[in-house]
Amino acid sequence: MIIGSRITALLLATCISVFTTAFLSLFKEVTDNALFVTFLISFSSSYLLIYIILEFLIFREINKIDHVISKLKRKDFSFVESDNKNTINPLKRVNQEIYSYATLKQREIDELKKAEAFRREFIADVSHELKTPIFAAQGFVHTLLDGAVKDKNVRVKFLKKAAKSLDGLDLLVHDLLTLSHIETGEIKMHFEYFDLYKLTEEVFEQFDNKAVKKDIELKIDTPRKEMGVYADWKRIHQVLTNLVSNAIKYSSDNAHVTVGFEEHDSYVIVYVRDTGYGIPPSDLNRIFERFYRVDKSRSREKGGTGLGLAIVKHIMEGHKSKVTVTSTIDKGSTFSFKLLKDSEEDEDENG
Repeated sequence: MIIGSRITALLLATCISVFTTAFLSLFKEVTDNALFVTFLISFSSSYLLIYIILEFLIFREINKIDHVISKLKRKDFSFVESDNKNTINPLKRVNQEIYSYATLKQREIDELKKAEAFRREFIADVSHELKTPIFAAQGFVHTLLDGAVKDKNVRVKFLKKAAKSLDGLDLLVHDLLTLSHIETGEIKMHFEYFDLYKLTEEVFEQFDNKAVKKDIELKIDTPRKEMGVYADWKRIHQVLTNLVSNAIKYSSDNAHVTVGFEEHDSYVIVYVRDTGYGIPPSDLNRIFERFYRVDKSRSREKGGTGLGLAIVKHIMEGHKSKVTVTSTIDKGSTFSFKLLKDSEEDEDENG
């Protein structure tokens, strides 16, 4: 039998009014009418007071706690709500603690679900990306073992193709390790002052041959001057290398790839602009995801691991910056990011 606040209040109020009336009946001066009135007043006032206290301060909170615990047992966190109001009611504080615990667990469950979905997708992507160069290299090697090795022309041709596939595999593994180390914090950013203009010239030098083959003009869209920034030289070199490489790769012949700088008081905005194929609006929000390719068939033909922009994104996050992109189909794309001229400590001292 479940005793509610009404029955409890009724029983307690009856006891109080009976004891009060019985006590007053010991005095001869108190009349029967006075005893009856006393009974009614003590009963009604006691009942209302006890009912309000039990219902709103105890039973209602106990019912909430019971409801929360029953849902927790069923691993149902749909009841989670925020209630941070301070209260003197200890039961309500207990209830708030349960809500806080449930909120924390709900967040953990959501994170675990996201991590599990990401893990499945990541394993599938890695398996798919590894499969292509491995199968290609296997095919060439087995063909040679089956007798083609005796033909010198075929042997050299297939060995070159196998080597190319293995080089692609090595690049993929290297990018995976780099991305993993950046995300886990194993690779720390080593900030220093350096000339961004000079760094860009060095990046252009390593792409001269590729640019000449496609008749693509590489240019710096800013007059020659020292462009000092405070960043990790090696990682910014990696960022520009990835962005310039993509710009050349996804541009047609006779195109232009431009790097420019917009100098401000405390920072420099760097942009890499091409006149290539462009990126569809539906893909702009996903191009920084691992292994995401706008045009998968064309991307695979042009090589690459599909991790370059993901690495760029994480490097810029390590610089407390981010990469933005604008693009128009058949007109080209522009990637830009911001670098500080001075360290934040210097800015704080000067500020």
